[in-house]
Amino acid sequence: MHLGLGTVYSLAIFLILLYGFNKYYITCLFLKRFRKEKEKNARFLEKFWETTLETSLPAVTTQLPIYNEKYVAEQLLEAVVGMDYPKELHEIQVLDGSTDETSEIVARVVEKYRREDYNIKHITRDNHRGFKAGALEEGLHQAEGEFIAIFDADFLPERHFLKKTIPFFYEDIQTAFVQTRWTYTNANYSFLTRVESIAHDGQFVIEQGAKCWNGLYMGFNGSAGVWRKEAIIDAGGWHADTLTEDLDLAYRAQIRGWKPKFLYEVTTASELPIDVNAFKNQQYRWAKGTTQTARKLLPDIFRSKCSMAKKLEAFVHLTNFAVYPFLLVLAFISVPLSLNVHLQSHQPAMSVLAKIALATGVIAPSFLFLVSQKIAYKDWQWRCIYIPATLAIYAGITLSNTLAVIEGAFTKGGEFVRTPKYGIKERKKVIKKMEYAALPTNLAFTEILLGLYCSFGFVEYLWNDSQFHFGPFLFMCALGFFYVGGMAWPNPWRQDTKA
Repeated sequence: MHLGLGTVYSLAIFLILLYGFNKYYITCLFLKRFRKEKEKNARFLEKFWETTLETSLPAVTTQLPIYNEKYVAEQLLEAVVGMDYPKELHEIQVLDGSTDETSEIVARVVEKYRREDYNIKHITRDNHRGFKAGALEEGLHQAEGEFIAIFDADFLPERHFLKKTIPFFYEDIQTAFVQTRWTYTNANYSFLTRVESIAHDGQFVIEQGAKCWNGLYMGFNGSAGVWRKEAIIDAGGWHADTLTEDLDLAYRAQIRGWKPKFLYEVTTASELPIDVNAFKNQQYRWAKGTTQTARKLLPDIFRSKCSMAKKLEAFVHLTNFAVYPFLLVLAFISVPLSLNVHLQSHQPAMSVLAKIALATGVIAPSFLFLVSQKIAYKDWQWRCIYIPATLAIYAGITLSNTLAVIEGAFTKGGEFVRTPKYGIKERKKVIKKMEYAALPTNLAFTEILLGLYCSFGFVEYLWNDSQFHFGPFLFMCALGFFYVGGMAWPNPWRQDTKA
């Protein structure tokens, strides 16, 4: 039995080690091309506008899929209408499936701008079939533009967004989509949002650039980007059989030979979830949807004619959330192993592997986060203080994301649980009633129990002087489980909330 535990432990450690080393690889790829890509993009954009008149620009349709977004709908419309692009070439579609007063707000704002001669349309749906993918697909059939810009409800595109992105479709006629970098209006709102912003920067600063600039498969982030309409149609349109319809479409387009484009230098502000339950729901949706996409598309990817390196990196990308089940296995097995001095003394190789892998599991993402902060922010030293907390909080959602991965491996589609937005930027704002607050789940109590379990293992590790040196890992997991479970149970929000 003890040898069986050791074997399972070694396998989980080895797999985490592989995913950890990939973080180093991706970060190195990013650093290798970062400055060259920025300079190349700046030269191309300057040359484009030296030789192109506004009258020769293509028609663009901006799609705004919204569902019960009364706090942010108006600011979104104002930002999109305010983009600097010829009125006669810019169609705006508000794809509205709301069941509350959001539709009334949208109707009022749309009517206001229609009187000012903007080509803006309020497209409502009586059903929520296909969720966001269904809304985008319905809007696509009515779209007038050659290119399709997409913004979720909490995004605030800058004035020159279209003039900074549309030109790059002429750099390469095989470009399917242009993705811009996300920034956050409320990154400093709370401890949780600071942690989220660091974790998101790891993807939206480092990983997207590394993959795009080195010819690897890259995902579309679902918002703050522009698609070539022809590429969407050629790839089969928007599908609702995964909860990450954006990732699914991006990979299908690239399998057919289309290319992605990532613009680090163009940023679009968005809002981070402000409560733990909303954060967990978002991560659950991403974990489940990415796993569904892996199951759906990996066979096609491995049958494609691209290089094996590109296929393997796609595999790592689409199965990345599988790290969470491995982490959960480690958390469970670490405690009985910490009590088994006999096994420790007879398995020196396993002990060495455990030390290397656990160190890699902590240091590799920390390195990626550190580089992203140094690249993107002047006050990066202050922000890096939150990296250990980032590791702990994301360890705390291990149980939730493990369930998401398991469900994604065996099911298609599912309910698209939206992330509530409130237009919050600083803590001084008061929201009298947070109608959209995500409900707590029964997992919160289990997460607290897991925190106690990992705490017991950490104490045993200190008491027995374990040779496996997984005490820091158990300590990190304990903190994460206590925070996530404690903040989510029994009631993480207040009906009268000072935000």
